[in-house]
Amino acid sequence: MRVVRLDTPKPISKIGLGTWQFGSKEWGYGRDYERRATDIVRWALDLGVTLFDTAELYGFGRSERILGAALGDDRSRVVVASKIFPVLPVAAVVQQRAVASAARLGVTTIDLYQVHQPNPVVADATTMRGMRGLQDVGLVGEVGVSNYNLRRWQVAEAALGRRVLSNQIRYSMIDRGPEEDLIPYAGLAGRIVIAYSPLAQGFLSGRYDAKHPPSGAVRRANPYFLPENLERGAALIATLREVADAHDATPSQIALAYVLRHPNVVAIPGASGVEQMERNAAAAEIDLGDDEYAALVTAARQFRPVTGLPAVPKLIRARFGKARNG
Repeated sequence: MRVVRLDTPKPISKIGLGTWQFGSKEWGYGRDYERRATDIVRWALDLGVTLFDTAELYGFGRSERILGAALGDDRSRVVVASKIFPVLPVAAVVQQRAVASAARLGVTTIDLYQVHQPNPVVADATTMRGMRGLQDVGLVGEVGVSNYNLRRWQVAEAALGRRVLSNQIRYSMIDRGPEEDLIPYAGLAGRIVIAYSPLAQGFLSGRYDAKHPPSGAVRRANPYFLPENLERGAALIATLREVADAHDATPSQIALAYVLRHPNVVAIPGASGVEQMERNAAAAEIDLGDDEYAALVTAARQFRPVTGLPAVPKLIRARFGKARNG
């Protein structure tokens, strides 16, 4: 498993494991998923994965508990990352929530503690004061943010007075905003961009098309999975398949290799089983040629999905029309 070349206490693998789905009913997983989640985590460890990402919001704490229990005695040798949901992220609350997350995870130190998203009212100065206190007592190793623009990331770092190691952001072949400023900054400053939804919630897997849309509630709420967008994405998926065939890989693996091509980017796809975990990990070993990368960039730029406000009525029709037909 390849790792990011940065001076961190523990190596950070280029492919991590995102655990939003652990304990989350919205992903459609039942009670037996805790056993399956343990299998996924143990297999990830065997594959050399060192970054495991969760949050207090995921399953309202269940994800943290499941992950901590699955890691067991290996918690001390991997990078355990969690996030505070910033409802009122003043210093005292940040510290209280970190203590609660550490207890659920069963760790004495949260290796990477992140602010889940920027609070529009509470300034980062008080949030980072809480983070600094957590670092001073050893409860938190590195501090990170999530869904921050570049300016606020830099403001948060100035407020902390130390490096804010990472910014966890939506990044994939069809969500390329981070390429404009966040990824270049990470490369120059020695920071990390953690890509969540690197497969655009499975859109880039090639599993779905207009005749075979996803059934889960989370994906049905994503405008990328509108029949019109699935049709528009056919050319992109075809390019992914073409590059995948050249590497004896899958479209998902090529989509992951695309984001991992940047040295300071790691990806945290989820996994529904050990086979998917193994495929995800293998993507870190794929080296895309310059011509292949250029072809993927061109195909991605030519994809013009319906999103934002124009997608809302289409989502409503798709949701309720399907309900009536069902």
